This record gives sequence, structure tokens and C-alpha cells, in this order.
Amino acid sequence: MAQVSMTVRMDAGIKAQFEELCAQFGMSVNTAMNVFANAVIVNRKIPFEIKAAERGDSMKDLEAFREIRRMAESGQLPDLTLDEINEEIRLAREEIDRKK
Repeated sequence: MAQVSMTVRMDAGIKAQFEELCAQFGMSVNTAMNVFANAVIVNRKIPFEIKAAERGDSMKDLEAFREIRRMAESGQLPDLTLDEINEEIRLAREEIDRKK
């Protein structure tokens, strides 16, 4: 697939915060924009919320994310459908709500 460039104008402060959060997520701004665009196309809506962990938990969460990414890249995780992923998220949210 051919690659193209896209320019986005935004406030410098917002850009700096966005870059910082993307780094916490373990991805570049470019990757984040591609993830967003693909998700919008697949779901035909803004389909998800990405938010940073609380400051104290961010390093632990980032390392957990990186470990899962390593496992996925090495083929150690099964392929999941979008419905299966959404069900995993729903169950995780229920567990978080029970702990509150």
C-alpha cells in the first residue's frame, strides 16, 4: 500500500502533551494517528478511548503493554476478533468496577 504524508495543525502545547502521552503508550504520534484512522474506518465512528494511567502506575502499565506487544510479535498470543477484544475489555472494566 502506498504511503502518503498528512499535515495536521494544532496548538503547540497540545502537540507536546500528545507526544508525551504517545510515548507513555509505547508508540509514536504517527502510529497513534494510524491506529485512530484505521479504527474509525473499521467502526465507522470514533470507537475507543485511550487514556494515560495515573502518574504512579504509568511505568508498570507501560512495561505490561510492552511485554504483551513482545508476545504478540513473537506469535505467542492468539488472534482475536474485534468482538472477542471488546468482551475482554468489558470483563476487565467489570473487574475494575468491583474493586472500587
